[in-house]
Amino acid sequence: MKKLALLVLMLVSVSAMAQNVRVRGTITSLDGDVLSVKSREGKDMKIQLAPDAQVVTTKKVKASEFKPGSYVGVTSVKNAEGHLVAKRVHALGPQVPQMHGAWDSIPGSMMTNSNITEITKMGKGSELTLKNKDGEQKILVDSKTEYFNFVPGTRADLKPGATIFTGARVEGDKLLTQRVAVSKDGVKPPQ
Repeated sequence: MKKLALLVLMLVSVSAMAQNVRVRGTITSLDGDVLSVKSREGKDMKIQLAPDAQVVTTKKVKASEFKPGSYVGVTSVKNAEGHLVAKRVHALGPQVPQMHGAWDSIPGSMMTNSNITEITKMGKGSELTLKNKDGEQKILVDSKTEYFNFVPGTRADLKPGATIFTGARVEGDKLLTQRVAVSKDGVKPPQ
């Protein structure tokens, strides 16, 4: 009986995970609430924007904008010694769930959504200590690490040729989203 309950729980979990999809691509058009995008894989996609969908634009910032207590997303890859090295650090809102796991924006990357608890100077860089529900991660940052924040945008920012990132919910044959990050002044969403 316990095995059956565990199997049902696993199937429900897999089904719930399949309900969301990350979309990265280039806008081809906006028609009312339907955003048409050519995905980075070359697929034509239509995303239904919620009537109150939030649009944010991407802005590069300095490392000094992030301090202990900042809630961030860190895209990292392992170096030759097996240490995680941050490629991108970006601000997150409180609605974004904590996590530490495989990510698909850079081959072999990890994403850590956590509060920075400590920043320690190390040689020419620093080490971020991040704690979340999945434990503690120590991630190195160096001169190649890029830092990003988001500023409120409008649907007028959803122009053909702009690059977007969104986490969309699959409902039947539709993709629905509550939030879209869009490029501005040549700065693409870091996710």
